[in-house]
Amino acid sequence: MNDKQNEEKDVMSLMNKNELGIYVHIPFCKSKCSYCDFISYPDKLDKASTYFKVLNEELDCYDLNKYNVTTIYIGGGTPSYVDSKYICDILDRIKNKLYSGANSKKDDNEEDKKEINKKTGNQIDYKDIEITIEVNPGTITEEKLLMYKKAGINRISIGLQSTDNLLLKQIGRIHTFQDFISTYELAKKVGFNNINVDLMIGLPNQTIEDLKKSLEEIKKLDSNHVSVYSLIVEEGTKLEKQIRSGELVLPDEELERQMYWYVKNTLELIGYNHYEISNFSKRGYESKHNLNCWEQKEYIGLGVAAHSYLNGIRYSNTSNFEEYINAEFKDGIMILRQIKNYNKENEPNKFEEEKRRDVVKIIEEIQTIKDKRNEYMLLGFRKIDGIDISKFKEKFVDNPIFLYKDKLSKLVEERLIEIDLNNIKLTSKGIDLANLVFEEFI
Repeated sequence: MNDKQNEEKDVMSLMNKNELGIYVHIPFCKSKCSYCDFISYPDKLDKASTYFKVLNEELDCYDLNKYNVTTIYIGGGTPSYVDSKYICDILDRIKNKLYSGANSKKDDNEEDKKEINKKTGNQIDYKDIEITIEVNPGTITEEKLLMYKKAGINRISIGLQSTDNLLLKQIGRIHTFQDFISTYELAKKVGFNNINVDLMIGLPNQTIEDLKKSLEEIKKLDSNHVSVYSLIVEEGTKLEKQIRSGELVLPDEELERQMYWYVKNTLELIGYNHYEISNFSKRGYESKHNLNCWEQKEYIGLGVAAHSYLNGIRYSNTSNFEEYINAEFKDGIMILRQIKNYNKENEPNKFEEEKRRDVVKIIEEIQTIKDKRNEYMLLGFRKIDGIDISKFKEKFVDNPIFLYKDKLSKLVEERLIEIDLNNIKLTSKGIDLANLVFEEFI
């Protein structure tokens, strides 16, 4: 093979690189909210050093040169609760892996490094990767924000939830509205322009008037992105017990839907684009990380309970913190360092049996092409623009209109979806009853 053929082969290889997102789970928090069922811990910060050591080992299992990494999302828990040195270190490690081709050369010529990266490294400049971190008021300082910015973070997501201090206290939030304002203004001062604000609806004792006040304050902020979540009462949480006992009362379903549509109409009137069921943004500030997930692009999850999607396989890490921090990694597989209950010398057979059983990366699903198509439809309906018919055909060859003729006809008849020349999407009624649409493709 001559040089020209080799060059053409390299170009084709680059063109075939899949986009990849990276999610990093930080499970530490200052205090657990009463509605939270995420894997997070308010009492394990003393183990942060060990946790990040294992996190780095897990990262080292992945060959990131096979992909073009476009987004990195640091979630939790409360990532801003831990020392910022840990956040900066994991980002630095990711960056080194992404551009290892150039970094492995001693030549200081930047042009030469760019040429090397064309063949071996990430094709997206580090500054152009969307890097998000979740922060909570009461856990952030100017010094932390400056370090985040220096490490390459260019998007901040701040948990507001409500501007009513009583409602915040009822759901176990540790901050007041003024704490949120201080955090938001600090982030702007440091130079963060891409800021998401989280808002919750359907909170216990929340009224439309409470919501109106929150939206008035959000309007003043003029943030580039707003996420709006309906409260989901998860089994086993403190909030679930309070509601079951009658201590707290949820708004009824009709009022919760009124809240949703009030938020939607208000945000659209002041210039936000409603691009996904729960998300609104100024044009150009949509969350790339979440959009990639809804478009069935691949991602890896690092950390306890983190989920990944690669090569049509969905898998997760153990949700047991002790298992995770006592794990070792080999060829992308996480196995326990310490085998519970059995002694290797005295009970070798049981030891080996337990060792095989305790692989702590758990395969959730190995998808067939049918599974992929169904999931693509389900995820696509989360977007307000719905499923792009031409993109579906490009990915799967088949036309979804014909492939799902009976299902789509039924949903159109029920006025849950509408179909035009380019898209299949939810109607207004379909947005309210989205789960009925999703169920058709599960």
